[in-house]
Amino acid sequence: MDKKFGILLALVIMVSVFSCGYRLEGGGYIKENVTRVAVEVFENNSSQTRAGLAFTNELIREILEKTDTKVVDSSRATRRIVGVVKAIKFSTLSRTSTETVVERRVTAVVDVRLVGPDDEILWSVRDFSSHEDYTVAEDKVDDDGNIREAVDKIATRSAERLVSQMMVNF
Repeated sequence: MDKKFGILLALVIMVSVFSCGYRLEGGGYIKENVTRVAVEVFENNSSQTRAGLAFTNELIREILEKTDTKVVDSSRATRRIVGVVKAIKFSTLSRTSTETVVERRVTAVVDVRLVGPDDEILWSVRDFSSHEDYTVAEDKVDDDGNIREAVDKIATRSAERLVSQMMVNF
């Protein structure tokens, strides 16, 4: 009797899990009927030379990982994602003296549009911002590395939020 009960219980659990439509993550298109999209390299108006590429690469990664939309080259896409890194700003968070900065905040501001075949805007966001704090290194090379790492984290976080907003028609 215990063996039959165990099998029945396992069967009930399996049926309820598989029938509820629960998905662990992702799925769906970035916008309704957008099955393929080209992601253009973000224009970079900031002083951080890699920022445009970082935001572009992270957005592509997020689309591929979390949606059913395929990222293709522009010749095979009917929709395009166009972005601009408008600014990367720095602000001081803490100091040990009037001349020595210990911690800074990096804030990135971007505009992103999903456009159709006739450049009609299907979705857009302006002045989208994210920030990351970092510890200032005494050595310029190390500090540049800390800045790059902070910008990369911002790009990752921004891509996650942007794809999420596109999918829910925010």
